[in-house]
Amino acid sequence: MRNPEVTKDIILQEAGALFNTHGYKATSISNITDATGFTKGAIYRHFRSKDELERETLHYLSTVMFQKVGDVIRLQPTAGTKLRAMIGFFESYLNNPPLRGGCPLLNVAIEADDAHPPLREEANKILKMLKDSMMHVLAKGIEYRQIREDIDKEYYATIFIASLEGAIMMSKLRGNNDDMKMVVKHLEQQISAIEL
Repeated sequence: MRNPEVTKDIILQEAGALFNTHGYKATSISNITDATGFTKGAIYRHFRSKDELERETLHYLSTVMFQKVGDVIRLQPTAGTKLRAMIGFFESYLNNPPLRGGCPLLNVAIEADDAHPPLREEANKILKMLKDSMMHVLAKGIEYRQIREDIDKEYYATIFIASLEGAIMMSKLRGNNDDMKMVVKHLEQQISAIEL
């Protein structure tokens, strides 16, 4: 008999790959049973509905992403190098995505419009976590006199996230990294302008 937590993790991993590559609405429970080898009953023992599975899978994918970003920036000694490491993480995302299908936040943001409020709500929570994390890096940089104290942390966090997510979308659409390179250059200039 399989451990229930192992079963749930397998479902989340396989559903995550499918949702992130094919879309949340395009992926059926049958697709997930085919990928996992589990029955629908096994899936519904862990998740009451497909909506719940979608939300928990998005949370799982985002947790994986936050861990990977955290591993990259944790090693950096200053706020400026942490921000540059985060930019580098997103830049390398195009050629070496840590998750099959690309950025889960970008993918779900495109799909989770007004027609799917619970998934949109979960995506907004993840966006807020990302923005709060970036604002925390900036706040610590101000506290340790690495970043100018007169900056608007929310402004910079918003510009960084919107620029990076937009560059990922444009680069994926166009099939090259040209747009990402321009955004990286711009954001590095922004970091240099606020560093002490």
